[in-house]
Amino acid sequence: MKELILGGARSGKSVLAEKRARESGLDVAYIATATAGDGEMAQRIAHHRARRPEGWALEEEPIRLAAALQQHAAAGRCLLVDCLTLWLNNLLAEADEAVFRRERDALLAALPGLPGRILLVSNEVGMGIVPLGELSRRFCDEAGRLHQELAQVCGRVTFVAAGLPLILKGNA
Repeated sequence: MKELILGGARSGKSVLAEKRARESGLDVAYIATATAGDGEMAQRIAHHRARRPEGWALEEEPIRLAAALQQHAAAGRCLLVDCLTLWLNNLLAEADEAVFRRERDALLAALPGLPGRILLVSNEVGMGIVPLGELSRRFCDEAGRLHQELAQVCGRVTFVAAGLPLILKGNA
């Protein structure tokens, strides 16, 4: 089963995904998309690392997410991707626009055929004021488009606010 877990910053979406991964009873591989570009981000990454059980495999992949999913997906395994909006940010920062299109299309093409359980965590960023900057607007637009397309592929979509999950699609 594929599940998309959406929410705002500090909404509890990662905690929910980690809980679902633990409760799956499957071997878990955590695919991290963040890069520690500054001290604050390094602290966030350290916080996530401290919460993860030691037995979970870890793959750090900021760009080639589809390839990482294809490499690690297996029956009897749960993949937890945290987070898609950091991955999207990494792609939009690439100088070559073709990297963005190639990697986004590769994810959307690969996901439906992958075995095992896959939990995709992402920030819902389009619920506030339209940003002033062109890049910020593009980021919000691309995140919204990606979420819509992933919601079509995933069997369950969950929105998290204040640590409370709301199932938008699929069964609880």
